[in-house]
Amino acid sequence: MQPWLYKPFQPTHKKKHPLSPSSAAPRLLPLLAAIFAATILLLLLFRRVLIAPAGTDLCVSASAEPLSASEAAIAAEFEVTPLTLVTLLHYATAHAQPQQSKGEIRRSLEILQSIAPCNFLVFGLGHDSLMWDSFNPRGTTLFLEEDPKWTLSAIKRFPVLRAHTVRYTTRLTDARSLLSSYKQDCLSANLPTSHPLKSNWRCKLALSQLPNNVYDRDWDVIMIDGPRGYFDEAPGRMAVIYSVAMMARGRRKSGVTHVFLHDIDREVEKEYAKEFLCMKFRVGGIRKLWHFVIPPTVNASDISRGFC
Repeated sequence: MQPWLYKPFQPTHKKKHPLSPSSAAPRLLPLLAAIFAATILLLLLFRRVLIAPAGTDLCVSASAEPLSASEAAIAAEFEVTPLTLVTLLHYATAHAQPQQSKGEIRRSLEILQSIAPCNFLVFGLGHDSLMWDSFNPRGTTLFLEEDPKWTLSAIKRFPVLRAHTVRYTTRLTDARSLLSSYKQDCLSANLPTSHPLKSNWRCKLALSQLPNNVYDRDWDVIMIDGPRGYFDEAPGRMAVIYSVAMMARGRRKSGVTHVFLHDIDREVEKEYAKEFLCMKFRVGGIRKLWHFVIPPTVNASDISRGFC
């Protein structure tokens, strides 16, 4: 069996190494205009934004770097200023910009605007996290990130964010073997809980050690933009895509789950999306972003015949 070929990627972490100010400046103006327009619209829609306190159950133990004077000033603004205005201030003064393009951001924003306030789960904590949180005023937005130090640093800078760290056990090089064996390994018979993911140690694709508040909630919108998946030893997004599909299938309340998958130009993301998120549920996409609308199933734990 021929191994999958991965496209070459720059050996940098896109979240932690932003573009230089000179290269970022030409692209920043249209992005700021879009953020400003979204801010005005959100203020008109909701008028008053309630800022939820920072999560007290943050699962990190590493120490964060001290904040700079400008970062500390913005962090202090959360005490007295509506979130949308602080978000605008941050992106107007920061060199770092969101990972996704303006068109990709707009696609997700349209869905969030149509159903907010909602439950919004985001895999990956990056320079765009404050923006995503501001797009769901009065809703619940939770970020799941692989790097404890990066998580603690982000929470210190933006205390409004809620985040947990996640330990991934997969490697990108295992993508093909995991895809071929999941039907045998991931059957949920004799699980200690009723949830098909929780404590499912047998299934290597199941995120079995997430906080309970992830399992206990139905998520209306899920964004997959992490963990890293651009070098052989990276965890890849195989387990996330599988687990998100299981969450969507097992939805308990009425309605559907909107799933956005970024970096679909990579082979692993594309093949796992076809297997677990299902092309029949894909309703659109733009550039490197695919959008799926997944309905619940009667017996979400039965994967003997696959997902699609």
